[in-house]
Amino acid sequence: MFGFGQLIDILKKNPKKIVFTEGTDPRILEAASRLLASNFLQPILVGDPDEVYDAAAESGFNIRGAEIVNPKNFDRFDEMVDLFCELRKSKGVTPEQARGILSQANYFGTMLVKMGIADALLGGATYSTADTVRPALQLIKTKPGNSIVSSCFILVRPAATGENEVMAMSDCAINIHPTEDELVEIAGESAECAKIFGVDPKVAFLSYSTFGSGKGEDVDKMRNAAKKAKAKYPDLPIEGEMQFDAAVSPRVARTKCPESEVAGHANTFIFPDINAGNIGYKIAQRLGNFDAYGPILLGLNAPINDLSRGCNASEVYSMAIITAALA
Repeated sequence: MFGFGQLIDILKKNPKKIVFTEGTDPRILEAASRLLASNFLQPILVGDPDEVYDAAAESGFNIRGAEIVNPKNFDRFDEMVDLFCELRKSKGVTPEQARGILSQANYFGTMLVKMGIADALLGGATYSTADTVRPALQLIKTKPGNSIVSSCFILVRPAATGENEVMAMSDCAINIHPTEDELVEIAGESAECAKIFGVDPKVAFLSYSTFGSGKGEDVDKMRNAAKKAKAKYPDLPIEGEMQFDAAVSPRVARTKCPESEVAGHANTFIFPDINAGNIGYKIAQRLGNFDAYGPILLGLNAPINDLSRGCNASEVYSMAIITAALA
């Protein structure tokens, strides 16, 4: 089962570059110093080099060897402006407007990924999820065949067997009221994400009803989404709609849905809306003693991830490894 050693082994075979948009933040600098002591992930810090080094010295972190890129004197800035104008030509963005937008670290960092200078991006330690997702949607865009960006949390807890217990929960951070078809897309992306963490995905579409025990529009939505997902991903074990206890408890599953191969053994959970998802993963984190990693953004052409503004340096380090491994 999942351990960060597996992701580090992946990166050692194919080292990546990750851009941090908040280069002077002490949490970013601490994580960057840890990464610089390794040989599997090269941090790129956005900011004025003097300010970044002063911030690092003040906090006592060694960032010798870090690549620091300043939007104000970036040697490929004109090329970046031209590409930005091309990407946003439908909006009529002028070069002057592009220069103003690209002076913002979130847009500048995203363009470093778009230009291939960095493989991945991690931001949001000091600004909102929207400020990370918006540039990604405008510039990196969704993968072919995808219509939305969604998110997944990976929850990890040591098990009595000595291995880690790992689950995926989606969408807990991005889509407020996903449609049936959006839920299908979320399920497929979440299952692929789960595999990266050593999970053999068994997907449960969650509800307050198990196979028709309850009635309502929300029940119908989850039942229909599960049916569509089964048709789209015939090789994935998928069931729904079902209650959480039926999804995770073999004893309950034997009573409520004894014919299901997923019930009682589900590990990839699709929530009906962001309310349920956000509440659900936080209950698992706080009362179930799971470590929660995410939100991991799904559906983009390159790995872009968002940090919680309440994150610590250890979480930044972990999310950097996860983000780069997705590349």
